[in-house]
Amino acid sequence: MNTPKRKRFNQRQRLESARFWLQDYSGNKIVRDYRRYFGVDWPTAFKELEILAIPISADYKEAVLKTLARIAIEKEQKQAEKLKAENPDQDENLAFIAGYTSGGAPYGITWDEWEQIEPDG
Repeated sequence: MNTPKRKRFNQRQRLESARFWLQDYSGNKIVRDYRRYFGVDWPTAFKELEILAIPISADYKEAVLKTLARIAIEKEQKQAEKLKAENPDQDENLAFIAGYTSGGAPYGITWDEWEQIEPDG
Protein backbone atom coordinates (compact mmCIF):
# COMPACT_ATOMS: atom_id res chain seq x y z
CA MET A 1 0.00 0.00 0.00
CA ASN A 2 1.51 3.34 -1.07
CA THR A 3 -0.88 5.57 0.87
CA PRO A 4 0.98 7.48 3.61
CA LYS A 5 0.09 6.30 7.09
CA ARG A 6 -1.13 9.77 8.13
CA LYS A 7 -3.85 9.53 5.47
CA ARG A 8 -5.13 6.34 7.09
CA PHE A 9 -5.38 7.77 10.61
CA ASN A 10 -8.68 7.82 12.44
CA GLN A 11 -9.82 11.09 13.99
CA ARG A 12 -8.08 10.55 17.33
CA GLN A 13 -4.78 9.77 15.61
CA ARG A 14 -5.12 12.77 13.27
CA LEU A 15 -5.82 15.17 16.13
CA GLU A 16 -2.80 13.89 18.03
CA SER A 17 -0.56 14.14 14.97
CA ALA A 18 -1.99 17.53 14.00
CA ARG A 19 -0.72 19.07 17.23
CA PHE A 20 2.83 18.43 16.00
CA TRP A 21 2.01 19.33 12.39
CA LEU A 22 0.62 22.70 13.53
CA GLN A 23 3.84 23.55 15.41
CA ASP A 24 5.78 23.46 12.13
CA TYR A 25 3.02 24.85 9.89
CA SER A 26 3.90 28.14 8.24
CA GLY A 27 1.39 28.43 5.39
CA ASN A 28 -1.64 30.69 5.15
CA LYS A 29 -4.27 28.21 3.87
CA ILE A 30 -4.50 25.97 6.90
CA VAL A 31 -7.81 24.25 6.12
CA ARG A 32 -6.74 23.34 2.58
CA ASP A 33 -3.32 22.17 3.74
CA TYR A 34 -4.74 20.15 6.67
CA ARG A 35 -7.18 18.52 4.27
CA ARG A 36 -4.43 17.56 1.85
CA TYR A 37 -1.90 16.47 4.47
CA PHE A 38 -4.29 14.14 6.29
CA GLY A 39 -6.43 13.15 3.28
CA VAL A 40 -9.78 14.28 4.70
CA ASP A 41 -12.71 16.14 3.17
CA TRP A 42 -13.49 19.82 3.78
CA PRO A 43 -16.16 19.35 6.49
CA THR A 44 -13.84 17.02 8.43
CA ALA A 45 -10.96 19.48 8.16
CA PHE A 46 -13.14 22.32 9.46
CA LYS A 47 -14.46 20.20 12.33
CA GLU A 48 -11.06 18.92 13.43
CA LEU A 49 -9.37 22.31 13.23
CA GLU A 50 -12.17 23.74 15.35
CA ILE A 51 -11.56 20.95 17.88
CA LEU A 52 -7.90 22.01 17.89
CA ALA A 53 -9.03 25.61 18.60
CA ILE A 54 -7.73 26.98 15.31
CA PRO A 55 -9.68 30.14 14.40
CA ILE A 56 -11.48 29.86 11.06
CA SER A 57 -13.57 32.63 9.53
CA ALA A 58 -17.25 31.75 9.54
CA ASP A 59 -17.63 33.48 6.16
CA TYR A 60 -14.84 31.36 4.65
CA LYS A 61 -16.31 28.14 6.03
CA GLU A 62 -19.79 29.03 4.75
CA ALA A 63 -18.47 29.94 1.30
CA VAL A 64 -16.52 26.69 0.97
CA LEU A 65 -19.46 24.54 2.10
CA LYS A 66 -21.84 26.36 -0.28
CA THR A 67 -19.42 25.79 -3.13
CA LEU A 68 -19.18 22.08 -2.27
CA ALA A 69 -22.98 21.81 -2.24
CA ARG A 70 -23.23 23.57 -5.61
CA ILE A 71 -20.57 21.29 -7.11
CA ALA A 72 -22.42 18.21 -5.81
CA ILE A 73 -25.68 19.41 -7.39
CA GLU A 74 -23.95 20.13 -10.71
CA LYS A 75 -22.32 16.69 -10.67
CA GLU A 76 -25.68 15.03 -10.00
CA GLN A 77 -27.25 16.97 -12.87
CA LYS A 78 -24.46 15.96 -15.24
CA GLN A 79 -24.91 12.30 -14.27
CA ALA A 80 -28.66 12.57 -14.89
CA GLU A 81 -28.04 14.18 -18.29
CA LYS A 82 -25.53 11.47 -19.18
CA LEU A 83 -27.98 8.74 -18.14
CA LYS A 84 -30.71 10.35 -20.19
CA ALA A 85 -28.42 10.61 -23.24
CA GLU A 86 -27.35 6.97 -22.89
CA ASN A 87 -30.87 5.71 -22.16
CA PRO A 88 -33.48 8.04 -23.68
CA ASP A 89 -36.20 5.57 -22.73
CA GLN A 90 -35.43 6.00 -18.98
CA ASP A 91 -35.39 8.75 -16.37
CA GLU A 92 -35.04 8.98 -12.59
CA ASN A 93 -38.65 7.78 -12.09
CA LEU A 94 -39.25 5.40 -14.99
CA ALA A 95 -37.14 2.39 -15.94
CA PHE A 96 -38.89 2.26 -19.30
CA ILE A 97 -40.74 5.17 -20.90
CA ALA A 98 -43.48 3.70 -23.07
CA GLY A 99 -44.73 7.05 -24.31
CA TYR A 100 -45.87 10.54 -23.44
CA THR A 101 -49.27 11.97 -22.61
CA SER A 102 -50.72 14.80 -24.71
CA GLY A 103 -49.47 17.15 -21.99
CA GLY A 104 -45.90 15.82 -22.40
CA ALA A 105 -45.68 13.74 -19.21
CA PRO A 106 -43.89 10.40 -19.64
CA TYR A 107 -45.57 7.12 -18.70
CA GLY A 108 -44.27 3.58 -18.46
CA ILE A 109 -42.72 1.15 -15.98
CA THR A 110 -41.37 2.59 -12.71
CA TRP A 111 -38.05 1.45 -11.23
CA ASP A 112 -39.88 -0.40 -8.43
CA GLU A 113 -42.02 -2.26 -10.97
CA TRP A 114 -38.90 -3.01 -13.02
CA GLU A 115 -37.16 -4.55 -10.01
CA GLN A 116 -40.14 -6.84 -9.47
CA ILE A 117 -40.02 -7.93 -13.12
CA GLU A 118 -36.19 -8.14 -13.37
CA PRO A 119 -34.84 -8.83 -9.84
CA ASP A 120 -31.25 -9.19 -11.14
CA GLY A 121 -31.28 -5.68 -12.67
